[in-house]
Amino acid sequence: MGNMTEFKRPDGGQTNGYLATSTSNKGGVVVIQEWWGLNDQICGVADRFSRAGFNALAPDLYKGRVTQDPDEAGHMMNGLDFPGATHQDIRGATQHLLNTSTKVAVMGFCMGGALTLASTVHIPECSAGICFYGIPPEEFASPKDIRVPFQGHFANQDDWCTPTAVDELENTLQQANKLHNIFRYDAAHAFFNEQSDAYNVAAQRDAWARVTNFLEKNL
Repeated sequence: MGNMTEFKRPDGGQTNGYLATSTSNKGGVVVIQEWWGLNDQICGVADRFSRAGFNALAPDLYKGRVTQDPDEAGHMMNGLDFPGATHQDIRGATQHLLNTSTKVAVMGFCMGGALTLASTVHIPECSAGICFYGIPPEEFASPKDIRVPFQGHFANQDDWCTPTAVDELENTLQQANKLHNIFRYDAAHAFFNEQSDAYNVAAQRDAWARVTNFLEKNL
């Protein structure tokens, strides 16, 4: 089990986050929340990474706010300063993990998946990115500008991050000759989240194996 901690942002401010450390220290992983906030499920993902040998830090992008209501979650996500979250909170978390890890990856789900892709573009300390069903607006972070190995996990039954959007992402990555792997699952959006109605045991199992193999190769 990890604990809440405070870490510095590049601008000198402070952000809280859930930190789960490992004695194996295979590398660091920044875990970015879904639109619900930094809830127990996301902290559980960080704990799972620590058990797998990675130091994990999940920054609290909503500053303590958590919800289970989709309307409120959408309101909080739309109110988030995405550039600030990327350049300050997530970069600060990456820099914090570099105090104990040689390399750090960024990964996230839904909103966090979109911020993951943005991190692979904008955060120089990021060594790899793992995105679950999230793509940012191209004007904020274009896939053609990804600088590091990238792994994406997407659902075939997804009306938010649609299969058509994933096709466009994959085509852009291929045309830009970026190092990437895109995996698609016969599941719905949020299939990795065991607290979601969309939770899919088989898809989560397969995705987790691919995630850990990718991290061991790139960190």
